Amino acid sequence: MSYTYETIGDILRLAEEHQISFGDVVIRHELEAYDRSEEEIVAEIKRRLAIFESSIQDGLNHIERTQSNMSGGDAATLHAGKPRLMSDIAYKAMTYAIAVNEANAKMFRIVACPTAGSCGVMPGAVQAVAEEYQLDADAMVKGFLASSGVGNVVANRACVAGAVGGCQAEIGTAACMAASAIVEMLGGTPYQVVQAIALGMKNLLGLACDPVAGLVEVPCVKRNGVYAVHAITAAELALAGIESQIPADDVIEAMNNIGRAMPAALRETSDGGLAVTPTGLAIAERVQSL
Repeated sequence: MSYTYETIGDILRLAEEHQISFGDVVIRHELEAYDRSEEEIVAEIKRRLAIFESSIQDGLNHIERTQSNMSGGDAATLHAGKPRLMSDIAYKAMTYAIAVNEANAKMFRIVACPTAGSCGVMPGAVQAVAEEYQLDADAMVKGFLASSGVGNVVANRACVAGAVGGCQAEIGTAACMAASAIVEMLGGTPYQVVQAIALGMKNLLGLACDPVAGLVEVPCVKRNGVYAVHAITAAELALAGIESQIPADDVIEAMNNIGRAMPAALRETSDGGLAVTPTGLAIAERVQSL
């Protein structure tokens, strides 16, 4: 029996046919497609999960500003404070996501999931949920596998690069990956995983990629914090039994079509959006003189 998949629908069908989880389909496909044992795959996932944690700590512990002076220290400020409006888990996810992106801006090691510009969403959301629910490494591995399947589908059938599809492709895919991981980690059904994917992606369609001064700092760092919470929201909806009227694969196709229809100025060129506001242009001029 082949566990090959091309779409989210394929993964759901295989999971339901074999009465296994969404992530189980992904690892069985990995075992079929590549000359690696399950132990090797799990060991590599755990290595990347360890980088998640270390990049969070790097961001929290290194509070100096970046050379551009656009980011640095915000995660530590949040970590030292407490939520006023948010739940503890959402606040922690936001803080951790910003920490990872601040670490990235300072050239610390991160996991691009799916890109460096969106590297904080998965670690922030997944680590916060794991800590809140005291989940073990095996649960986190299952979540990582589910998210990997999502990332594979989007990369192969659409795009994950801001230069191709805008930030909806980068941060949107990251949010869907994180939402799917959370649902899987908390024992949700494959169908609920799929709903989390659809709910996560369709509510950020059209998001521009407009980095100020061409650096992955503004608005990227704080955007990761916002969309880590977005991922938790999508997972919460799915686990409550809320369904998306538009199937996940249709949402992914729509994202791809919207991204490719975007003007080039809104796709990582720094020729549009926040990058060309008066303040954005002033920052770019200052950075260029450094």
